[in-house]
Amino acid sequence: MTSDFKQQALQYHAEPKPGKLATQITKPCENQRDLSLAYSPGVAEPVRAIAENHRNAYRYTAKGNLVAVITDGTAVLGLGNVGALAGKPVMEGKGVLFKRFADIDVFDIEVDAESPQAFIDTVARIAPTFGGINLEDIAAPHCFEIEEALIERLNIPVFHDDQHGTAIIVAAGLLNALEIQGKTLSDARIVCVGAGAAGIASMKLLRALGAQNIVLVDRQGVVHGGRTDLNKYKQQFAVETERRTLADAVVGSDVFIGVSGPDILTPEMLATMAAKPVVFALSNPDPEIRPEVAAEVRDDLLMATGRSDYPNQVNNVLGFPFIFRGALDVHARGINTEMQMAAVHALCALAREPVPVAVAKAYGLEQLSFGPDYILPKPMDPRLIDWLPPAVAKAAVDTGMAREPYPAHYPAR
Repeated sequence: MTSDFKQQALQYHAEPKPGKLATQITKPCENQRDLSLAYSPGVAEPVRAIAENHRNAYRYTAKGNLVAVITDGTAVLGLGNVGALAGKPVMEGKGVLFKRFADIDVFDIEVDAESPQAFIDTVARIAPTFGGINLEDIAAPHCFEIEEALIERLNIPVFHDDQHGTAIIVAAGLLNALEIQGKTLSDARIVCVGAGAAGIASMKLLRALGAQNIVLVDRQGVVHGGRTDLNKYKQQFAVETERRTLADAVVGSDVFIGVSGPDILTPEMLATMAAKPVVFALSNPDPEIRPEVAAEVRDDLLMATGRSDYPNQVNNVLGFPFIFRGALDVHARGINTEMQMAAVHALCALAREPVPVAVAKAYGLEQLSFGPDYILPKPMDPRLIDWLPPAVAKAAVDTGMAREPYPAHYPAR
């Protein structure tokens, strides 16, 4: 990153007004009558209605379109444990994406918590304000404990985007990539390096979608049944194998998924993978293997990264705004696996549709079509809002997670 770009980034956040979010008034407030309706005495009427039935909060307040983006600052981007306050620019940025892509309002909340339980208690106490909770940039393994506890305690969607947002986009891209390569998820040998939030959640979702052969690799090597240092989340993926290193694991594998760090997959390792391999090198900004390096070793691979300057970017913005839109529109109690899988299949299907010329031109291209360099929709594709929320909402209704029926303004499904 150049010093010029750094200065531009700082100036962008500072001027003309510090930060990236603000609030706005949604009702008239021009005269004495408006004031009496907005506050005393008129405000007493919705107070009474909500006290009588809490569901009325969705009718008379902004709760139903309001998401909390919450962090403890323990795993911010690739910067690590920078603290809650330093995570605020990222949480504001997430709020920008929610609003820009799905017209969802956000309060960003940074919690200075001394323990996971303190964080859980804080979020649970403020949860009545919101229609949904987006957890962000919380280090593993505490992120698993925190999300599980909040899902159990709350009756609104709780979604750790670093886990499930990444998992949904990875799964959608992988299903399309495998089809292009002439392979299936159930038969594919999958190696995932990185056993944190994104890695474990991605492998859990792939299992739910039908993956049969997964090898997880962490800093100590292959996660196998003989290890005694595994937490309960890694234990779910312990396999009986003689393979011990990443180099061992990738031999003959069909898929490599990296959510770890730069240059983990060497050219020599890539050369040992099966014919027509799929490589998702998602470490950002420096992938586990750079596409130009990989292309020198294999001319039969299909590759994705987390970067926007290469084809097939695995970008969470394809998921979370639209998943929350669908969940909020049916007043969902949560976001279950079926809703996540519905999002996966909607993304898969949209990528196969003819791409509007305007979308291609937004990325400096003459055209885009389903194939090795286009396995996922582009974030600026305006059709995402028409495809994902209805799919998520329908899954919520079908699985009993919705409090409201499938919205009348959505397309028939």
